[in-house]
Amino acid sequence: MPVSTAIFSYASAALAFALLCLLLLTAWRRRSYAGAIAAASAVMVLWSASMIWLARGGHSLLLAECVELLRQGAWTAVLLALLGHLRRRPNERRRSRIALWVVLAYAALLAAAVANLLLPSVLMFYVTTIGRVALPVLGMLLVEQLYRNKAAEERWAIKFACLGIGAIFVYDFYMYSDMLLFRELNVELWGARGIVNALTMPLIAVSLARNASWSHQIAVSRRILFHSATLVGAAVYLLAMSSAAYYLRFVGGEWGSLMQLAFLFGATVLLVTVLFSGSFRAWLRVFISKHFFRYSYDYRDEWLSFTRTLSQQGPGLGVRSIQALAALVESPGGALWIRRDTQDIDRFEPFAHWEVPPATAIEPAGTPFCVFMEQKQWVVEVNVRGERRAPADDPAAPPPLPAWLAVMPRAWLAVPLMLHGRLFGFVVLQRPRSNMNLNWEVLDLLKIAGTQAASYLAQQEADSALMLARQFDSFNRLSTFVVHDLKNLVAQLSLLTANAEKHRDNPEFQRDMQDTVSYSVQKMKLMLQKLSRGATQGRARPLAVDQLLKQAIALKAAFEPRPVLEVQQPDLPVLADPERLERVLGHLIQNAIEATPKEGRVTVRVAGDADQVTIDIADTGQGMSEEFIRERLFKPFDSTKSAGMGVGAFESREYIQELGGRLAVRSTPLQGTTFTVRLPRYRVHAVEQAA
Repeated sequence: MPVSTAIFSYASAALAFALLCLLLLTAWRRRSYAGAIAAASAVMVLWSASMIWLARGGHSLLLAECVELLRQGAWTAVLLALLGHLRRRPNERRRSRIALWVVLAYAALLAAAVANLLLPSVLMFYVTTIGRVALPVLGMLLVEQLYRNKAAEERWAIKFACLGIGAIFVYDFYMYSDMLLFRELNVELWGARGIVNALTMPLIAVSLARNASWSHQIAVSRRILFHSATLVGAAVYLLAMSSAAYYLRFVGGEWGSLMQLAFLFGATVLLVTVLFSGSFRAWLRVFISKHFFRYSYDYRDEWLSFTRTLSQQGPGLGVRSIQALAALVESPGGALWIRRDTQDIDRFEPFAHWEVPPATAIEPAGTPFCVFMEQKQWVVEVNVRGERRAPADDPAAPPPLPAWLAVMPRAWLAVPLMLHGRLFGFVVLQRPRSNMNLNWEVLDLLKIAGTQAASYLAQQEADSALMLARQFDSFNRLSTFVVHDLKNLVAQLSLLTANAEKHRDNPEFQRDMQDTVSYSVQKMKLMLQKLSRGATQGRARPLAVDQLLKQAIALKAAFEPRPVLEVQQPDLPVLADPERLERVLGHLIQNAIEATPKEGRVTVRVAGDADQVTIDIADTGQGMSEEFIRERLFKPFDSTKSAGMGVGAFESREYIQELGGRLAVRSTPLQGTTFTVRLPRYRVHAVEQAA
């Protein structure tokens, strides 16, 4: 590029920023940040004059480096001022740490520029160029933070300033990256830089004309700082590795190129591995919150994210509750227990799990562990040995942990879910990837978040109960119409009975009577299929399970495949209503038969111990998916059968739970299903002692 062209380019930059500086010192002197931008504009005039001197034959590498650092430092200072890092905040004795680190970085580069005079020319070139590449990267990050941390209504005023200042840093980054790549300065890029900088002045001026709406308080988002810190760290790492690779090539001789490529590839793989590491990301978040912010959480973002997770449409609220709580403390997984309080049963049962094996432990509500969480409403921390760690302000001895929790892998926190002063459930979270200090802020946030999750879960439970009540109400209204139809059928049959004696010898009457009776029978059978649940409830009494199952299987003898009974221990007693228990077990057996082809097998096994009786009903049929078991199997009025009412499995589970037992199901599609019924064993001496 001709010298005259470069001189014109930089002269235009000097003229443009001199005009801007003049406006800021006169007509615009009362505008926000007028002094900082006026100083930067003056530095731009000085820088343009220095570049003109160099274009006309001046030779001073130290002067050129100092002027470049002064120019980039001036605009960096403007960005720091706009971000609020140059003011001393009311409750802090020192200024922003970010501003301090930026000053140290520029001081280090200035010292390196002076020291370069004593270094070999090749090494001096790389040290200087790498520093010149790093500073625009820092400037672009500050521009990004300035724009993203502004409210949407304030970006209208600041966006042109961000474009203008950002363009200055982007062009410098491009020019010095080209210089680092080709090991020489592109004269055309250097000469055009003046006119490019001059074109940024109108953008900055437009923002200054609008800056009445600029905000003096900008909140730095933790998310933006996290990504910015990651990007800066990656950039510094790559620059360091590039310098080391060049050194290897410089001293490696004929193996230098190979060593350089191998080193750069290994360094890149290491960087990608670290950036995709969950432990590293968790550590960086904790580090940023601990050292750059007064509080550990950005409560607005955390609460919005927490509420958004719980409010998502569709099933799986239990899993989403675990995820929302785990995200607050960087936990990788957890399990949820919910209280089941029906008649004489008051216990906490597993409800959901996320990234941990399904839990099977049931915790009675009256244990010291549950009573402690309900009364104290404290988050219980479990150390690596499975012991409870009491809060710092708890002088009392901690209650013992349940045995299942003490051996639960990586168990860390038990978070109570309180609802109206009552323990609705609790979540056990796993230990995070990086160490976290459980101070009052973390514990308070977990407690209030647990209360919020409990309200969502309770609302879901209430909605489900209301839906069931409405469905049963509809079922009762349906039975009213059925009773009306039965009344009509009874009237028809009564009429036939009354006329039978009179028309005994009339063949036509006999044919009509036969047709009417056949129709009535078919219609009553259809109604009985719909209303096959007895209205009366018998009294519970001791009975032998194997004898009851023999009766239930005998009624299925005409079906194929025929069920097979295996009694491992006879005369196991339970306390139940014989007719209702037989109907429940018969329904499970009937379902197994209908799901199994004729050449398959249906096996009923009876076993027991001192505390419970176990009944396994296994088939080799079509099986069921996990989603079907979770979403539809025990949902009333949802049936896959054309004539089914969809209340059989629901009634079976409800009655078994009324007896104090449990109904579990294991199934594999195309392999078979096993229903396991566990009932408490009847013991005469226990009943007499209770009486």
